[in-house]
Amino acid sequence: MAGARTARSGAVATLLIVHHTPSPHCQAMFEAVLSGATDPEIEDVRVVRVPALSATASDVLAADGFLLGTPANLGYMSGALKHFFDQVYYPCLDATRGRPFGYWVHGGNDVTGAVRGIESVTTGLGWRRTAEAVTVTGEPDKGDLQRCWELGATVAAGVMG
Repeated sequence: MAGARTARSGAVATLLIVHHTPSPHCQAMFEAVLSGATDPEIEDVRVVRVPALSATASDVLAADGFLLGTPANLGYMSGALKHFFDQVYYPCLDATRGRPFGYWVHGGNDVTGAVRGIESVTTGLGWRRTAEAVTVTGEPDKGDLQRCWELGATVAAGVMG
């Protein structure tokens, strides 16, 4: 599949985490995802984390897989993640088709619009979701944070050679 990449034998893969973490709940979810992605048992994966407003097309083109995190704001993904997608969509459209990704969303009471938006854009990019999305409303509990850890570990393991 064009654009699909995994680490070659002896090579290090890059997992790009693009996130917007404006609240303590979003921060807790991000830290759990990061902890899973950087678990010592996952070898030969370099994890790069970039705030959504700073991530560039070059970051995306250099990555073998992606993790995306956002709050649900006013019924949609955060403006920061939307800005990220607006900046990278066309420059990365053909080159990243088939690459693995996963995502997490936190909302106060509803995440439906944010999930729909992320699914729509990543489908257009041709990215391949390799883990169940983690969606949380309200305060994340221990089980939610465990699912975030598993999300990070699963997507990181998926880009491992």
